[in-house]
Amino acid sequence: MVESQGRQLASKWAKTAALLGHSMLAAHIPPTRMYSADNLRAMLNTHEMVVIKPVRGAGGHGVIKVQKEGSGYSHSYYSNTSRFSSFEGLFASLASVKKKRPYLIQKGIRLATIGGRPIDYRVKYVKTDTGWVYRSMVGRLAKPGLFVTNLCRGGTMMTAAQGISRSLSSGHVASKKREMRALTVAATQVLESKFPGIGQLGFDYGIDRNGKIWIFEVNTRPQ
Repeated sequence: MVESQGRQLASKWAKTAALLGHSMLAAHIPPTRMYSADNLRAMLNTHEMVVIKPVRGAGGHGVIKVQKEGSGYSHSYYSNTSRFSSFEGLFASLASVKKKRPYLIQKGIRLATIGGRPIDYRVKYVKTDTGWVYRSMVGRLAKPGLFVTNLCRGGTMMTAAQGISRSLSSGHVASKKREMRALTVAATQVLESKFPGIGQLGFDYGIDRNGKIWIFEVNTRPQ
């Protein structure tokens, strides 16, 4: 069975926009906008917590959690948290961190946790000469004190079953794995029709504290 290396597509926005055009998938994608002062202010007013991340990038590099806290604001970058009394102060600080790279803003999801540490899931789906097949489905537990779960940022890998069982309950394992597989198939059909030639996909899923599954992003160079 020969795996396709496939077409690479770096833009998170292009892939997210394609999936948002499918109503069933759109219900599983956190509200997402391109980064600007107006969009950031509006999303913080609506959601209170957002995540901003580079349009192009991997490994959790440059991902920042931003929160509205009463009349003030904060942002967390890796293990460092800074607080601001004004939106203008927040925005200026973010500009120094993100530099001039294009960014996305995505509603923050309060993930199910294990010992207070958020966990998410990576599903690797690849195209072979006989069709698309699953290569892996794993949980990634954030390093204590961090909100990003990437293994290169100190995250801990475990089986998806272990992650779901420990963060929700063992009774959720089969249904949540089945739902992630169904979302993967549906999203792959949309992406393959929009971007012919893709051959390897890494889906990043989160499950919130109420058990809802969210699609955070899809990578065409999954590790």
